[in-house]
Amino acid sequence: MAFQKVMISGVNTSELTVLKESEKMDLLREIRETGSKEAKDKLINGNLRLVLSVIQRFTGRGEDIDDLFQVGVVGLIKAINNFDLSKEVRFSTYCVPMISGELRRYLRDFNQIKVSRSLRDLAYKAMQAKERLTNQLQKEPTIEQIAKEIDAKREDVVIALESITDPVSLYEPVYSDSGDTLYVLDQLSDKNSVDNWLGELSLREAMNSLGQREKNILYLRFFRGKTQIEVAGEIGISQAQVSRLEKGALEKIKTSL
Repeated sequence: MAFQKVMISGVNTSELTVLKESEKMDLLREIRETGSKEAKDKLINGNLRLVLSVIQRFTGRGEDIDDLFQVGVVGLIKAINNFDLSKEVRFSTYCVPMISGELRRYLRDFNQIKVSRSLRDLAYKAMQAKERLTNQLQKEPTIEQIAKEIDAKREDVVIALESITDPVSLYEPVYSDSGDTLYVLDQLSDKNSVDNWLGELSLREAMNSLGQREKNILYLRFFRGKTQIEVAGEIGISQAQVSRLEKGALEKIKTSL
């Protein structure tokens, strides 16, 4: 844990336990069937490490860590109260967006960056719809689903939600696999700059030396303007693999030219 102190909101983080998924389900059934406060307390305590892992994404903005932890626990309790045992979903998978949503609402309410009332109202509706849909679907909804739920345009929902999100550095790491770190910058479409570069070079022969998957990745990234995350989802491999294949393909092209 990347925290400076062991005690957070009176909780000794070094002594927190972690429950197995089967234990979580047993406790959830006991809570539903008997309303046991003891079972609920045990389930909360057994998921506090999850709360700590989620709030790490929201630190470094000047907020008190104790406040973030308490808000995260509120999100955890909401997840416990709303989790549907009939769905084949892991409890931790359901918890993370619930905890994150609670933290975003808290940061939105105390955000020092001023946005218009209409944007803030739309963002509030979108966040409420997101929570409702998360309860219904047992997973985080897409922007399209949220927009449909509140009868708004997709682009308006995106702008509204972005208006209450704190900015991050382009060089903030978002993923690391065997030392191959991906940064926020890697997730941005760079269609215009690459189009200019491609337009000045004759790439037909160089492209012919690439494998079909490498060609497909370059086409999706630089001609369709997709992010590495979008490409990974479309061709069914990890984001880290897309990054490595893309870099390797570009090196082959540069060498050929």
